[in-house]
Order: sequence, then C-alpha cells, then structure tokens
Amino acid sequence: MSDLRQQALDYHALPVPGKIAIELTKPAETARDLALAYSPGVAEPVREIAANPDDAYKYTAKGNLVAVISNGTAILGLGNLGPLASKPVMEGKALLFKRFAGIDAIDIEVKHRTNEEFINTVAAIADTFGGINLEDIKAPECFAIEQALIERCNVPVFHDDQHGTAIVTAAGLLNALEIQGKRIEESRIVCMGAGAAAVACMELLIKCGAMREKIYMLDRKGVIHTRRDDLNEYKALFANNTDMRTLEEVIKGADVFVGVSGPDVLPVEAVALMAPNPVIFACSNPDPEIRPELAKSVRDDLIMGTGRSDYPNQINNVLCFPFIFRGALDARASRINDAMKVAAVEAIRALAKEPVPAEVLRAAGVDALSFGRDYVIPKPMDARLLPRVARAVALAAVESGVARIELPADYMLA
Repeated sequence: MSDLRQQALDYHALPVPGKIAIELTKPAETARDLALAYSPGVAEPVREIAANPDDAYKYTAKGNLVAVISNGTAILGLGNLGPLASKPVMEGKALLFKRFAGIDAIDIEVKHRTNEEFINTVAAIADTFGGINLEDIKAPECFAIEQALIERCNVPVFHDDQHGTAIVTAAGLLNALEIQGKRIEESRIVCMGAGAAAVACMELLIKCGAMREKIYMLDRKGVIHTRRDDLNEYKALFANNTDMRTLEEVIKGADVFVGVSGPDVLPVEAVALMAPNPVIFACSNPDPEIRPELAKSVRDDLIMGTGRSDYPNQINNVLCFPFIFRGALDARASRINDAMKVAAVEAIRALAKEPVPAEVLRAAGVDALSFGRDYVIPKPMDARLLPRVARAVALAAVESGVARIELPADYMLA
C-alpha cells in the first residue's frame, strides 16, 4: 500500500503538477494570427454573440466545455475535507471527460458558507460552459443544490454521484436480473445506504419498473420506516410501512442487495438468507460491503458486482457520465432529463449482450467475455460506449423536447 501511495503522489506531481492543461486550437505564430485571435479581430465574434447569444456555440469553445464543480463536502470515501482538497478528484474527472468523450473540462472548487452562496456562484458562471457536472457534494444538501441549479441554469446540470451511479447500477442490475430469470417489477430490493447515490439509484430503478413498496432502504439507524420521526424529505420517500427494523429481517427472501454505504457491512449470514439466484451490487469503494469471494462462499447461485476493477462486473460511473454529456452537448440540451437517463441505461445494458471485440479483451486482461454472471455490464475501456450511449442520449433529448438543435441523421453512427 505504501508503494501505491508513493506512485499516486508521483503520478499527480510529475513531470508537472496536476493532470490537465490548456492547449491552443488556432495558430498564434504571426502578427496576423494575433490580430485575429485578440484585438482587433476578436471584436467581430463579440458583436455576433451580443446580437445572438447562441452564436457562442459557433465562435467559442462553450459547446464542448464542461465545468466540474465541487465544494469538497463528500470527497470519494474521505468525507468533508474542503474544496481545495477535492481538486485532484475534480482534475481526475476532467481527465476522464477528455479521455473517454473528447470533452474539455475545467475543475472549479467553491468555498461558501450557505447553499445559496454555492448556488449563486455556479449559476453566475454557468453560461461560460456547455454543461455543469456537480461532484462530491454531501447529501441531503446536494439534492436541493442540483434542483435549484437545474431551474436557474440554461445548460444541463448533472450530479454524477447521484445519476451516474444510478444509471450504471440500473443497467447492470437489469441485466443481472434477466440472467437470474427475474423481473424487476417482482423483485424485493434491499438498499444499504440512504445518501445521494442510494436515493438516485432507487428512484431510477423505480422508473425502470421496480416497485417502491418492495424497496427496503437502510441508514445507520436501520430500516427506514414510516414510524421514524428523524427522516429528511428524501429518505421519507422510501419509508416503508413495515415492522422490520434490521438488515437481517429485510434481507430474508430478498432478490437484490445494493450497497452504497461502507465496507464490510453485509454479513455473510445475511447473504445466506437471500432468495434463490440473488444479485448483490456492493459498490462501496475501495472496500465493498462484502468481498465477492466471501459472498460466493455461501451462495454459488449469486451474481456479484462491485466498484472495483479487480473483480467482475465493475459498477463504474465512467461507463456513463462522459457519454451522457457528449450526447447532451451535441444535442445542445437544456437539461438532462429522465428520458435521457433511461436511454443511457438501455444503451449500456444492450452493449453487454454483444460480442466483445479483441481490443476490449486485451485492455481488460482476459481471454474471453460473454453475457452472463461474470459479465453483466460493459468494461469501461469499451470504445463502443461513446457512440452507443451518446447517440441514445442525444436522440432522447430530441424526442423529449429538450434538444435545441437538429441532429444529423448519421450522428454517432459508425
């Protein structure tokens, strides 16, 4: 672990600090170049944009630029360490945007005293960008922040910790249930965790067919039920009218366990209580709610997913957020709505059912992959994700009325 620590520090520090930089897209070698880039030539696009604000997409980088914004209140699994400490993570997110979808992203870390200050700051700068990716903002504040910014901003706002996690989880879970011979409408789901990711995951699963009354959510105090008087408005959406209070009670006969909580909170004895052919997505990082080898020691009929790359079925947001934004930017969407999220779910899950190209196998370090218990969701390095998910999202934006330009008929078709 000490070697990994030093390697990580060296990676971020050398040969130059940080992971992103700015590059020029126009020549700047001659006096003529500079006259066009700045004064006096720059006055011409300024006048065009003043007359027609949409021309900012024609004459500036706005249409391919995303702001990755955090206040550092929920950094990965490290907690509230402040805005500046979140900068390496936000730079990492910018790296992923560029690597996987060709999107330029700038990280912005905001100090504030109130939610309103944060909202006002982001809303005031939003028009600079084609989209806003909110990141590592703690619950329940993140819900109100995102909703306020969606209402106030004229570009799509997307809290990836909520919706990216939900989209990838839903895609993998629907496939896993299909393999196990189960329907989501009939499945009993236990969710360990009640924060941003948990609430978003369960809400999206409901949009994909899950029954709210069949979902049992737990927080640090146990089962969230209707007789508790300590629930915020988001947890209250999942208050179940039940006499069950413990994990062991609700997991008996459950078809699905989704963990978005912390390490080692799912006892092996609880796994043994689940229904035949269960699905467990233990997504706490870096250590899951239960190790796959431990869970499989008591259930050989199990489909297991984690957030880790060293186990099968990695539930990783990078399968989703770069391509969601690619489609949203290309359709010039005003927001990322439920139709676009569900379209992403269906595109991701469909890809897992197709033959896997040799280059993906090489990148994954395996000889073969085929749709089944150890492959319910595509690998993050699968280059087909970009055209498939971006196209599905962009078309959903058009069909749902939030796109502001027409798409070419061959958009993202190979």
